Amino acid sequence: MQLRSFLPKGLFARSLIIIVAPVVILQAVVTYVFFERHWDLVTRRLSSSVAADIALLIKTTETVSGFDDIMQFSKISGETIGFEIEVAPNTQLPQGPPKSFPILEATISRELRNSLGGYEFWFDTESEPSYVFIWVQTGPDVLKIKVRRSRVYATNWHIFLVWMVVTSTALLAVSIGFLRNQVRPIQQLAQAAESFGKGRSDVNFKPSGASEVRSAAAAFIDMRDRIQRQIEQRTEMLAGVSHDLRTPITRLKLELALFGDQPGVAEMKRDLDDMEHMLEEYLAFAKGEDGEIDTLVDLNELVDEIVTDTRRKGKSVDLQASGDIVLPLKRRSIKRCIMNLVDNAVSYGDQVAISIWRSRKSIEVAVDDNGPGIPDEKLEEAFKPFGRLDDSRNLERSGVGLGLAIARDIARKHGGDILLSRGPLGGLRAQLHLPT
Repeated sequence: MQLRSFLPKGLFARSLIIIVAPVVILQAVVTYVFFERHWDLVTRRLSSSVAADIALLIKTTETVSGFDDIMQFSKISGETIGFEIEVAPNTQLPQGPPKSFPILEATISRELRNSLGGYEFWFDTESEPSYVFIWVQTGPDVLKIKVRRSRVYATNWHIFLVWMVVTSTALLAVSIGFLRNQVRPIQQLAQAAESFGKGRSDVNFKPSGASEVRSAAAAFIDMRDRIQRQIEQRTEMLAGVSHDLRTPITRLKLELALFGDQPGVAEMKRDLDDMEHMLEEYLAFAKGEDGEIDTLVDLNELVDEIVTDTRRKGKSVDLQASGDIVLPLKRRSIKRCIMNLVDNAVSYGDQVAISIWRSRKSIEVAVDDNGPGIPDEKLEEAFKPFGRLDDSRNLERSGVGLGLAIARDIARKHGGDILLSRGPLGGLRAQLHLPT
């Protein structure tokens, strides 16, 4: 469970791990085998050969006497076996361990010990990059031998590592390019689905990528087209019903006008006005923001317009906004959404406050009132079309119960939502959430 929290969440990163991890493990195993078997074997054989040559030199120098003879012998050794020899009379070996890294030290020490028998020795592989110095105590003197590094151990290990790094980098570059091409269609499909969820139609989206991704993209396009056709059919049907009903309502209004001020005429006119108002709300609920396109909207300015219009009606509304908030919205629709929330608040409370702020990934608009509120168990029920919570709200309020339903419908078509809760003023808080 703890390991899962450290794993990447994205498909690209996870796929890259699936490809890279086996390669890294394989190269680690190959590197271990190379150094454990090949490099160690070659170094052991080279060190053994050098140790045998040194043993022969020691036996030979024991038969040579005089400085001239030693110099002549050193010259011959350099020309034949590539050693440079120097005899340091009455000298002791350096104190301390040999100068070399541990793996090489163990191999050279073992081979010199096997070949030199009881002779004490000391070596240095670090002082000069191209040579190895081997000192052997031969009685009171020290035999100093200078050998080329390539004679003692394998020096081409860096070529192996360079090839490993080059091939790994090439494989990683090819993998990244291939995976990006595979993941890009999935990202485009996700973006198209998100845009559609926000009410934006991505006309440039086309299926691409692997066959499975193409199938998913084609299914999404079919689903999107079916939903759009269903919305259009619903809108056209309700628009036709509204048009058909307006004709008899208008005719009834004209007939009532002929009756003048007779008893009961005023009440019938009010009923006809209510019926006409209901038709307008039904049509608005069905139509939503059909046909409207997204534009950059200054949300603070939009809400300020709503507050100004509400104050002209004699209502008290406070506005608190933080910073400039501009985002792509369907202006007319989002204004209707917020207006419905404000109208709902001023209908039930005499004190209304609107707050706008930006969170990490969204914009929040909260409308609070000091009215009677709604019981927690009926908060979701308030969003049902034509629902009226008369036991908790004002019985004398007009309307057909579509205000909150229309507001939430608009919010969700923008990819957001509206949540109801108990507000800081003691009444209801309606909080509009809009993704950025």
